[in-house]
Amino acid sequence: MASPGTPAEARAFIIERLVGDTGEPDHVIAAARALATRALPATMKGINEQLVSPVEIEVKSVELSRFADARPADVASHAMSVAASASSPDALLLLMNAEAVALFVSCLFGADPDLPVGAITRELSPTEIEVATAIFQEFAQAINGSGARAFDLRMPIATAMTGTTLAKHLLRDGPAVRVTFSIAVGATAGTVSLFMPQRVLLKHRGDGAAAGKGAEQGKEWQARFSEEVMRSAVRVEATMPLARLTLGELASL
Repeated sequence: MASPGTPAEARAFIIERLVGDTGEPDHVIAAARALATRALPATMKGINEQLVSPVEIEVKSVELSRFADARPADVASHAMSVAASASSPDALLLLMNAEAVALFVSCLFGADPDLPVGAITRELSPTEIEVATAIFQEFAQAINGSGARAFDLRMPIATAMTGTTLAKHLLRDGPAVRVTFSIAVGATAGTVSLFMPQRVLLKHRGDGAAAGKGAEQGKEWQARFSEEVMRSAVRVEATMPLARLTLGELASL
């Protein structure tokens, strides 16, 4: 990597290495919420096509976080996968809690959706890890998007890790955003959370939030300006050549 040229560039480079790129909080949250809302329909469609009993998925919360905080305290019953992209080795981290793992396995194998599903309190089995990986794949594909603004996530997503492997996995720290999706069937509910570095989010989706906010503000100011113009009193002076005019021509002025 080329060395920063100016003192300001050198200072920015050092700060980025220490704490990572940080965006304006409201802008980051708006961009993350827009991304989650856009990806939600495709996520639900892809997941429910694989399940015997459909699940309800909603955006539960969007908040600022640290990437290193993604690791859960209970690693045995959680599933986690990290996706790399062209711009980052950890562009997307997906985390599924024990309740969600049990719920997806139950819905995949046709259990009665009206009966409550108990959370998993042991280490995940190979089958449960495979199911979690398939669900993560659907989330990643929907989040990735397409076209010029795609995140270019490397597919397929890595096999979900759990237990000792999850505990030993190194997570780089830095400013991130956390989006939590609630997964529910009847009275049973779980969560799938995604973590994304703010640097990656703003590179691919930051302009969308800014443009949407700017367009909204532009319309508001246009309405205010038009209203003030219509109520303004102005003095108008006009010079007309001496000529004969009909009453109709005079009225049209």
